[in-house]
This record gives sequence, structure tokens and C-alpha cells, in this order.
Amino acid sequence: MTRNNLDNPIFLFIVLIMAITVNIISSIHFLLITFAGILFTAFYRCLRKRYLYSLTFVVIAFLFIEINTGLKPFTLTLLSLFIYVFILPKDESHTSYNLSSSYIYIIFFYLGLLILWSIIFELNTTILFTLFINVIVDLLFFGAFL
Repeated sequence: MTRNNLDNPIFLFIVLIMAITVNIISSIHFLLITFAGILFTAFYRCLRKRYLYSLTFVVIAFLFIEINTGLKPFTLTLLSLFIYVFILPKDESHTSYNLSSSYIYIIFFYLGLLILWSIIFELNTTILFTLFINVIVDLLFFGAFL
């Protein structure tokens, strides 16, 4: 597995603080879950490389986002763990880890989040539009900085 910026704990901490700040400020006006895909990628990297202290901070960042969006605590963590345990091994058996597979992992996470939101909240066009915009923002941020 290649190294990227998420392996640096200082950079990871800055990304986590930025994700928490953006989600706290933006949750006042509308439903937004920005940088959740980046946090999922950090969750995946921390579990894969066994960075347990960094993983603790990622879970805490997930908790802040869950509380701000109205989700139950640890739903994003459990969703990420489910994807890591059951879905990604099937995908990794077909491809090796590279940058394009990280994009696919983020899309898998948002598909799981869409299913989760359709179960908890009623599914409407604003949620679909919000998730689509968040996928685009996460993929652009991931491609530019990570």
C-alpha cells in the first residue's frame, strides 16, 4: 500500500478538525455531511495500517458529524466497519490498491449512507441532491489534497 497524506497524524488531525468545523457551521442552515467520504478513507487507512490512536480521532469526528446531522451515535462508524469487513475484501480481490480504488471506496460509502438515510429519514430529492454534491466535493478534495 502506498503512503499518502492520511498516514501523517498531524495532517489527519487537521483534516478531522476541518471536517468537524465545516459540519458544525453548515448544519445550522441545511443538512450537510461534507468530508464523510474522506473520513471513511481515513478510517480505512487507520484500520488497514493499524493506527489505533488516529482511528480513535476518526471515530470521534464521526460522532460529531452524526450528532450534527441527527443520526444515531456510531452509525457512520458501524457503516464504515461493515463496508471495510464485508464489501471491500470482495473489491480488493479483483483489484489492487491504487488511487482509483479509493474513489470507488468513497462511492461505496455514500451508497451505504444513501441506504442508511432512506431507512432513518424519508428519501426525497433534497437528500439525493445533498449526497450528490457531497460526493463531488469529497472526490475533488480527495483528488486535490490526498
